[in-house]
Amino acid sequence: MASDRKQKILEALAKMLENPKREKITTASLASRLDLSEAALYRHFANKAQMFEGLIEFIEASIFGVINKITTDETDGAKQVQLIITMLLKFAEKNSGMTRVLIGDALVNEEEWLQTRINQLYDRIEASLKQSIRIAETTTGIKSEPEVQANLIICYVIGRWHQYAKSGFKRKPTEFVQQQLGLLYQSFQ
Repeated sequence: MASDRKQKILEALAKMLENPKREKITTASLASRLDLSEAALYRHFANKAQMFEGLIEFIEASIFGVINKITTDETDGAKQVQLIITMLLKFAEKNSGMTRVLIGDALVNEEEWLQTRINQLYDRIEASLKQSIRIAETTTGIKSEPEVQANLIICYVIGRWHQYAKSGFKRKPTEFVQQQLGLLYQSFQ
């Protein structure tokens, strides 16, 4: 029962983050949305930072669960890269509130360690991309610069996430994805 309540709190927080006006979310506003007292929120989370940490844990589990599946099921490194990029963009599009967490927008004025955790998430995604690029190198025989290419890709993805959030969730991250993937793919050759 307590885990159900925790989940409902996190879902309400994520829903509030979908507001394109980007209003500051307080525990009072979150409690009001759930018809709870602030004290009831604090029975499940010690502070608001723990609530955001719960969202970050959901993001990590979702993203890396799919990345692990992609890298296990797909042996072609270049195809892995394409699938990872597409998944990251689609994840943001389906979870607009989480996009604000991913770009750090929702973490402004929150505990600094939350942004550090997001930065570590970026590093882990970049490492996964690097590994896939290295696999592509071995299968194609074409020498590339995996560190440079993985960094370019993560910058592209973060840029698409930013554009989506800053447009009030109007500019979809998957807009032009096939054409842009074609251009990114050319950098592997």
